[in-house]
Amino acid sequence: MARISVPFLLAVYAIAMAAPPAARGQGHDPQTGDHIIERSRKSMGTFIEITVWGGDDAAAAQAIEEAFGEFDRLDRMMTTWLPDSEVSLINAAAGGGKPIIVSPELFECLTRAVEYSRLSGGLFDVTVGAFSGTWKFDEDNDGTIPAAPEVEERRKLVGWKDLVLDAKRRSVLLRRKGMKITLGGIAKGFAVDRATQILRKRGMVDFIVRAGGDMYVSGRHGDRRWRVGIRDPRGPRDAIFAAADVEDMTFSTSGDYERFTVKDGKRYHHILDPRTGYPATASRSVTIMAKDGTLAEGLSKTLFILGPKEGMAFLKKVPGAEAVIVGADNEVYISDGLKEKVRILHPPTPGI
Repeated sequence: MARISVPFLLAVYAIAMAAPPAARGQGHDPQTGDHIIERSRKSMGTFIEITVWGGDDAAAAQAIEEAFGEFDRLDRMMTTWLPDSEVSLINAAAGGGKPIIVSPELFECLTRAVEYSRLSGGLFDVTVGAFSGTWKFDEDNDGTIPAAPEVEERRKLVGWKDLVLDAKRRSVLLRRKGMKITLGGIAKGFAVDRATQILRKRGMVDFIVRAGGDMYVSGRHGDRRWRVGIRDPRGPRDAIFAAADVEDMTFSTSGDYERFTVKDGKRYHHILDPRTGYPATASRSVTIMAKDGTLAEGLSKTLFILGPKEGMAFLKKVPGAEAVIVGADNEVYISDGLKEKVRILHPPTPGI
């Protein structure tokens, strides 16, 4: 795998982007020989980027390749793009009454998803997979908006309580025909957690793992914390509006700027409100900081749907989690635990 050619940490801009080189020093310590070791690969429908600070290139490369392998393995298990993935088999069996035996990892991920559904009162719901093909925000994005009757028909197939998990058999069942699950709102955070475990097992201490909008920041680079920035929802793709110096934390950002279409002056995007079947409208982006990537990703979707006021109130139910929300009004809302850590560089860019 070739070394990433972009500037040091530029690759993490989707949640975070490093400060300019002049502000952080060079990516090399002449005294210890420690330096930045970076690799990237496409998996889970996004670019996976792993950055290690250390002096043993061979050991770091081996650990990174093993972590990439875990992303690929989980992707084959959890994707809906392969007809023989475990998730696709669950969807194909919906309404047939026959549970599907799944791997421990998928069962754990679905168990966590159901926990978040219960906590959020169904705002987080992996059965929004029922809208697949109705809303088109992936490679099928053709700018069309589905008719209201079609949205309502699919909305009736959404319901996390009809996702039945049997821990003894490690089996999964969707009760109603036409139901589908999608793990697009939790799988990358889960995979980041797994990759982090692998890197630590291989002796890596100071590193960053990023998968799209999900990232774990471990340790430091030299004597400095890693510097991360929050993407400007309406700015250029590599623009940030806020930054913070952090270590040993997970970040997950959900935004309306990655997969969307604008029609008749209105933005339609991929984060759907299960209550309506339409894209959520209360936020532009939500960044969650927590110790757990799976939790952070699930929370980012929930708070995005709730919006700033209700979202910050909901956050108080989850110890150890913090948030930065850019509301639909383009105002920035920061939870108490981050107010002394996050620096607003400039107001978010206005726009539709």
